[in-house]
Amino acid sequence: MIDIGRRQSDRPARPVEIAAALLTGGRDPHYALGLATALISRRVCLDVIGSDEMGGREMHADPRLRFLNLRGDVRPDASLARKVWRVLSYYARLIRYAVNARPRIFHILWNNRLEPFDRTLLMLYYKLLGKTIVFTAHNVNAAQRDARDSLLNRLTLRIQFHLVDHIFVHTKRMKREIIDEFGAQERAVTVIPYGINTVVPDTALTPLEAKQRLGITRDQRTILFFGYIAPYKGLDVLVAAFRHIVATNAAFRLIIAGRVKGGFETYWRDIQETLDESVAPATVIARIRFIPDEEIEVYFKAADVLALPYTRIFQSGVLFLGFRFGLPAIAADVGSLAEDIIEGRTGFLCRPGDPVAMAKVIEAYFASELFRDLDSRRRDIQENMGARHSWDVVGTLTRDVYAELLGHPRWDS
Repeated sequence: MIDIGRRQSDRPARPVEIAAALLTGGRDPHYALGLATALISRRVCLDVIGSDEMGGREMHADPRLRFLNLRGDVRPDASLARKVWRVLSYYARLIRYAVNARPRIFHILWNNRLEPFDRTLLMLYYKLLGKTIVFTAHNVNAAQRDARDSLLNRLTLRIQFHLVDHIFVHTKRMKREIIDEFGAQERAVTVIPYGINTVVPDTALTPLEAKQRLGITRDQRTILFFGYIAPYKGLDVLVAAFRHIVATNAAFRLIIAGRVKGGFETYWRDIQETLDESVAPATVIARIRFIPDEEIEVYFKAADVLALPYTRIFQSGVLFLGFRFGLPAIAADVGSLAEDIIEGRTGFLCRPGDPVAMAKVIEAYFASELFRDLDSRRRDIQENMGARHSWDVVGTLTRDVYAELLGHPRWDS
């Protein structure tokens, strides 16, 4: 029998409100907004430190979220002098903010432009101010991935991993590498899912309508490469595989949508020359620029499969953007991609760096039940992967770490 008259002191304590600052580096508004929304629903009051590209109405929709545009303009087309000035101005604002900031939790989603400074002196500054520092390592060592690693990079990474109070990663493999390679303490590293992108619009546009917008017919088998163009993304491998496929089947189309990552312009020019010389122009749709949110669904709905021919990566935000639209993926078996590419259900894996192997897997996909039942399978992927990578899960795990670090009750509801 339930005692409805039990004393107030016998009832479970309601989790207390926590104040935290999300330091975004002015980038990745989709991840920042997804996490912020999940946290404020769990009694976390937030300061979100962002930039012009993050200041949409969503960042002003709840009184528990205070958006501070300390980064300002982040457009890449500014002069060098302008870029230097705005970066230095941002650091001055950030340093000034930290002195009087109410939140004790400083959660760094991304470092800023001067990473060696961020990882060392800025960390020490936050510590001297009594801040509890949480860091999300979306990549363990991005410089190694980009073939730009150095002794200084690895040293400052190690220092940051030791100075922060807790680290979030997205896979077990990432946790193992941070512990083994950089000496982080196991209890200080928590694996959280990569939240599904819920910010990009998903309208009533149908796959057939999306194909028509891009000049693709119903029966043309369409492969999508989306996001930054850089060597680690393996676009050259995909292009070589595509050349192999269209040599015998002209019904295939390749969409390349995204901008070239700074410093890799020659890499893209070489790929472009290969396409111009060996592939019919009508078979490739190239949109080599920043793709705004309102255009993204057209590419993901027009495609029959997402290609992730990476040569080195731990996890991919593009994969989860694809899952947002229920799009299966063909991915190189690198990093932790195999944890979410379920053969025959959410996509297929192939040997990395091997165009012939990728071509065979692409052909196998288009002969599979997954492709034949794509309309219904899209819904299954959206529902299943949406549950596995829900922001509800991410928000609860994140808030629980905050609470533990501050000595507050966990979130139990």
